[in-house]
Amino acid sequence: MPLHRGPEKPDEHPRSVNPFFGETNPISDMVEAPPKHRLPDGPLPPTIAYQLVHDELMLDGNSRLNLATFVTTWMEQQAGVLMAECRDKNMIDKDEYPRTAELERRCVAMLADLWNAPDPAAAVGCSTTGSSEACMLAGMALKRRWAKRNADRYPGARPNLVMGINVQVCWDKFCNFWEVEPRLVPMEGDRFHLDPRAAAELCDENTIGVVGILGSTFDGSYEPIAELCAALDELQERTGLDIPVHVDGASGAMIAPFLDEDLVWDFRLPRVSSINTSGHKYGLVYPGVGWALWRSSAELPEELVFRVNYLGGDMPTFALNFSRPGAQVVAQYYTFLRLGREGYRAVQETTRNVARGLAERVAALGDFTLLTRGDQLPVFAFTTAPEVTSYDVFDVSRRMREHGWLLPAYTFPANREDLAVLRVVCRNGFTTDLSDLFMEDLSRLLPELRRQQHPLTRDKDRATSFHH
Repeated sequence: MPLHRGPEKPDEHPRSVNPFFGETNPISDMVEAPPKHRLPDGPLPPTIAYQLVHDELMLDGNSRLNLATFVTTWMEQQAGVLMAECRDKNMIDKDEYPRTAELERRCVAMLADLWNAPDPAAAVGCSTTGSSEACMLAGMALKRRWAKRNADRYPGARPNLVMGINVQVCWDKFCNFWEVEPRLVPMEGDRFHLDPRAAAELCDENTIGVVGILGSTFDGSYEPIAELCAALDELQERTGLDIPVHVDGASGAMIAPFLDEDLVWDFRLPRVSSINTSGHKYGLVYPGVGWALWRSSAELPEELVFRVNYLGGDMPTFALNFSRPGAQVVAQYYTFLRLGREGYRAVQETTRNVARGLAERVAALGDFTLLTRGDQLPVFAFTTAPEVTSYDVFDVSRRMREHGWLLPAYTFPANREDLAVLRVVCRNGFTTDLSDLFMEDLSRLLPELRRQQHPLTRDKDRATSFHH
């Protein structure tokens, strides 16, 4: 997202507002709106300030109809109450708020157990503002461990990180900010994510690690983490290079443990040194909270960890951000406590069933070809069938937005720039009833789209609404 600039011209003459906003006298109390780009001269009553902000936010639409975002858009009322009770607690002040810190510690222990850490009590981890920060921390640990192993060559040698070109943009940021060379495995044909052998071939003595995605934001598919580790095992046998793997499980790390128990992707693989996830995605918590875990303290260099004593204990902290509310961590613990394994399994299975059912109905329309079917992440991507020439995915995205649906359309990266798709992210709260409404709106606009002479969207860069 571009940085915001100030207003390009001074505020125009303030417009009048609803006279009812004047609490006492609707004729004289509120005749013009406050300025938008400078502080008002005086205060406003809280009800008026609320109404002005509330009315402007109405234009954001309904987040429940946003099929682009992976972020949780519904929680129980009790969770909202707990978050309101904790929003004034600063998560970094672990000595002042020891019980909030304890709930964070419990969440880390629960995730270590869920992800099959060899010794959950020995696994280390922390909460973050989201999986992007968690990825940054994991990348820092990989680079620091590599630098210590190569102290005789670094900083002269330039470190690199191997990953698929489909990684989330936070990994591009990490490589840019921490001066690491990104080595990207391109897409090929119908393979839309990393190829294990191609990744291993890109590794050398300067590789700090390989990132595996569970699963890809482009199409919702899991990358083959076990096969990736096997390819790196073979590489070590041939060359002696011991390359660790970080699993970016922003979404899948809260899906696979409940629905794909036989899939081996986590700390059961000795080469997996760290895992991250987004609590605010399929962890079922409002934004923003993420989690980063390491197999043991050996994978997280001690010099990166700051320690805070509280109540005679020892609390390690590892973060890029400093002050942030404890509300989301408390909400995560509430959700873990509330659902348990069986509850999470039921919620995620329902979501996946909605995704698979909706994918089948989209395919049955005949106008579209599915790339994925929602049977890994509850996410599926589809494009227009080869015989469809009167419209494209950008036309569909634009027209569905007229009905309130945010349906992202975007092109794939290098080697498959020719492929433009639509993607549907099904989340808890996107019910079968809502999927019925989605199909009604999509089916209703197809006859019009079929009558077009050609696709109408010319500027594809502006048309795309893909956001990780």
